Amino acid sequence: KMLGRVLCTVLFVGALPSPAAASQGHISVVLLGATGDLAKKYLWQGLFQLYMDQVSSGHSFTFHGAALAAQEPGQRLMFDVLKRLSCPPDEPPNRCAVLKDQFLKLSQYHQLKTAENYTALSREIERLLLQEGLQEAGRIFYFSVPPFAYTEIAQHISSSCRPPAGAWLRVVLEKPFGHDLQSAQQLAAQLAGFFKEEEMYRVDHYLGKQSLILSPSQAVAHILPFRDQNRQFLDPIWNRHHVERVEVVLKETVDAKGRTSFYERYGVIRDVLQNHLTEALLFLTMELPANLSSAQQVLQHKLQALQSLWELQRSSAVLGQYQAYDSQVQEELQEAPGYISTTPTFAGVLIQSHSPRWEGVPFLLTSGKALDERVGYARVLFKNRAYCPQSGTLREAGHSHCKPKQIIFYFGHGALGTPAVLVSRNLFQPAMPKDSWKAAEARSDLHVFGQPLSDFYVYSPAKERDAYSVLISNIYHGRKDFFITTENLLASWAFWTPLLDSTSRQPPRLYPGGVENQQLLDFEMVGGGLAFTLAEPAEPLSPGGQMPSEFRAIRSTFRQSPLVSAWAEELIAHLASDMEEAARSSVARSGQFHLALSGGSSPVGLFQRLARHHFGFPWQHTHVWLVDERCVPLSHGQSNFQGLQRHLLQHVRVPYLNIHPMPVQLNGRLCVEEDGGARLYAQDIAALVPHASLDLVLLGVGPDGHTASLFPRSPRGLQGAAAVVLTESPAKPHQRMSLSLPLINRARQVFVLVLGKGKHDITTLLSRVGHEPSKWPISGVSPSSGQLVWYMDYEALLG
Repeated sequence: KMLGRVLCTVLFVGALPSPAAASQGHISVVLLGATGDLAKKYLWQGLFQLYMDQVSSGHSFTFHGAALAAQEPGQRLMFDVLKRLSCPPDEPPNRCAVLKDQFLKLSQYHQLKTAENYTALSREIERLLLQEGLQEAGRIFYFSVPPFAYTEIAQHISSSCRPPAGAWLRVVLEKPFGHDLQSAQQLAAQLAGFFKEEEMYRVDHYLGKQSLILSPSQAVAHILPFRDQNRQFLDPIWNRHHVERVEVVLKETVDAKGRTSFYERYGVIRDVLQNHLTEALLFLTMELPANLSSAQQVLQHKLQALQSLWELQRSSAVLGQYQAYDSQVQEELQEAPGYISTTPTFAGVLIQSHSPRWEGVPFLLTSGKALDERVGYARVLFKNRAYCPQSGTLREAGHSHCKPKQIIFYFGHGALGTPAVLVSRNLFQPAMPKDSWKAAEARSDLHVFGQPLSDFYVYSPAKERDAYSVLISNIYHGRKDFFITTENLLASWAFWTPLLDSTSRQPPRLYPGGVENQQLLDFEMVGGGLAFTLAEPAEPLSPGGQMPSEFRAIRSTFRQSPLVSAWAEELIAHLASDMEEAARSSVARSGQFHLALSGGSSPVGLFQRLARHHFGFPWQHTHVWLVDERCVPLSHGQSNFQGLQRHLLQHVRVPYLNIHPMPVQLNGRLCVEEDGGARLYAQDIAALVPHASLDLVLLGVGPDGHTASLFPRSPRGLQGAAAVVLTESPAKPHQRMSLSLPLINRARQVFVLVLGKGKHDITTLLSRVGHEPSKWPISGVSPSSGQLVWYMDYEALLG
């Protein structure tokens, strides 16, 4: 019996306690893509480490390498890799030699291409267990294959190779998990058809030859335990009152040569920021759960931290591309000599949170290729209010209160060359677990961020472990803390996709690479966004003229009214400035400003722009009204007021009594005619707004030509004396409350915001039709004594 012979041999050198202890069951590990680069470099070594660590645990193992290659060549390739496996330096040579020999005997190669192949593998596992008299504990399938193969493999495993009832299944998936929100949703839906959420382990790791850190890095993995073990020191200072900024950085000296087929599709934001750096940021900024050992609580708190982040704008990022990238793409992808790529190889992104703990603290995420050094770190820099009149040279090393105060989780490489945790000596001496972290020598000849290492308490891992060994160990133990759930994955893509879309046409700044970059990539925070410090533009990327993103706002006319058109972000900035100007003029004229705002997704960016950039807006004198509302409770996620509150009102100082939500819920009921909610809102407007003439009404346009909640052929609201009406929408929730068209047309100014390609058809139609509000309610917007202005982005205008 094969496993029996292995147990006896290992027992002979004292690696196992006794055969009786090996009673927890058998684990079959299947490595798909067993002859690929990732498997050769990391995965087989990680699996061997798992075997060395757990050979005495009571589980027995077999390891099944699988690929598309035929049996003989595939087996030869796989065993060439296995023969080169190495042992840790502290492993006794005799024990290592025996365990390596047994690991090879427990490893087999299989060609897995068809459903029949997977069925045969499952039968072989069952036959082996029956022969050895072992119970099955579970099966691990590690997908070291491209994502396009996931669905087919998942179907085969689910239908032909699942373990029996009572045994667990763990499926390990490598990134990338989609290209944007839509593709991630599609892949998630496909996998959900075959696996339960608790069966999937999504790995966040670095692709390619020159990986800097492999998640979880020991420093990244220690962020939460560090925060937990040092609560007494950190609780008073881990907040916006004491933290100046948070930086998460990954710099690489290598370029994308040999990887341009991947990089041209993904770029630096998808490759690094959307996943690795975001994960590290969430560990730093999430609220600590009561029970840190609960993976469910950790994942839930990470999700809450992600959901508290402001939506990213195009101005949130600066992008660069090293100069040799285009020629590498042309060579490797056989592109034409004149091919110009706008794929960024460098990005700096400013992220901000609206959580009470972190509001106003800038989070800076930075990564790039062909930079001056190879290093990664997460750094929390604290505010310093001290002033020291005496010379710092007279003070004890590191204890001057005027020196920077910071905590650094050092991922590796750089000046230190190893993972480390650094805490400024003028902060506190941290508590660190002595069994896994050791105090490092505080050398004064090494410097970090311009400070000698002696200014810090420095701790390094007592035993450095290959990150894949840590990762595979977590899979074996069923720990999901460092893996990405479907919910977290989609939330991350929902956060990053708007930035990716808005920067897809933006020409990146060219940089030469390495130390020659000098100050070209330095950036600074300006007006709530980022800008390169050196103002001169990069070399033009388009020899034939301007790139689309270089066009500025165009003024013209649309339906005999003024039209302002630009790319979406510039348009939003222009509209926000015009609204502030209108507000200031109104307050100067009458002492107040009555503003009616629409809901939906289109104005979200505008609301955020007003909250972040327009600190001179006269909110104290502004009354905020709603143009329309869905008939749901005001706390409901679909409520227009809830969206307005989340993206604008909670961030600006509008007097409480100046905020006027629509009364859609009265007497415990929603939009019941007899309750008179529409009549009450009309009475409020008549009482508070002079002549019931709102100063500014912001509208949108639906693909069917509706505006506010006035829909085609609506029996109410398009004419008549009623100022506020109840209407019916063709989409759920059907019941709505809306300002009427006559009331809208009494406004001093009406601004109509139209964004996106999805609105191109209706804008083309509106450019040709006349005044027909029964068919297209927006065509009836024509202020009787005021001004109508259209704000339309290029995608809506030009398609």
